Amino acid sequence: MMWLAPACALVFGFTAVYALRLGIPINYANYLSVALLAGLDTILGGLRAGLEERFDDNVFVTGFFTNMLAATAIVWIGDLIGLRELYLAAVVALGIRMFTNLGYVRRLLVTRLRVFREIS
Repeated sequence: MMWLAPACALVFGFTAVYALRLGIPINYANYLSVALLAGLDTILGGLRAGLEERFDDNVFVTGFFTNMLAATAIVWIGDLIGLRELYLAAVVALGIRMFTNLGYVRRLLVTRLRVFREIS
């Protein structure tokens, strides 16, 4: 049941963003979007690890902040050296990882549903 932590974080995050309706200055839009993608990637990875019964909360928490900081640093470095489009590299990499994790989560849930139906 350790997979509940990342699942709850995902629901809480979306609820908080929707409820608060924060306005973000356009200068920070790339930073925030990449940080959010990195956080979502970590949450999906945690959900996958929980379903595979190898979830570790220390790895999840440290990975969450490290991934967000690293992704934001890539965008910041891109801005410093004049490559404002460097954030696209982070978006593509995180997008691939997110959809990979989502595919694994889907497969694990479908497998568990099949086993549950066979038992019932």
